[in-house]
Amino acid sequence: MGKFEIKNHIVVLRLLILKIQEMHYIYLALAIIFEVVGSSFIKVSDGFTKILPTVIIAVAYLICFFFLSLSLRGFSLGTAYAIWAGAGIVLTTLVSVFIFKQSIDIPAISGIVLIVAGVLVINFLSKTATH
Repeated sequence: MGKFEIKNHIVVLRLLILKIQEMHYIYLALAIIFEVVGSSFIKVSDGFTKILPTVIIAVAYLICFFFLSLSLRGFSLGTAYAIWAGAGIVLTTLVSVFIFKQSIDIPAISGIVLIVAGVLVINFLSKTATH
């Protein structure tokens, strides 16, 4: 193996390590998506009386928590949970407004904005939010 080949292998290895380190963002995004799917089907399940929506809830939450656990390889528990919960609240609210045609008032919007602000503070200002 020549010097050039070794340098190429080192560059590829560094890129692979970087990609693996970034996967926790993808895992967290998948956890959020499946949490929103599961939460949305709670409404459709009619109190868990409809079997198909109930099964979808169970599978969605199982997948959600699997990906949430994988995201913890790159996030602290508190940070991951704050992002997961905050994004889940926002996206579930959007589903309720646009899919289920439920209304939302100004105090609810204000509360959601405060939750998002809290998630941003944790992510960008807190020293406990280690990635």
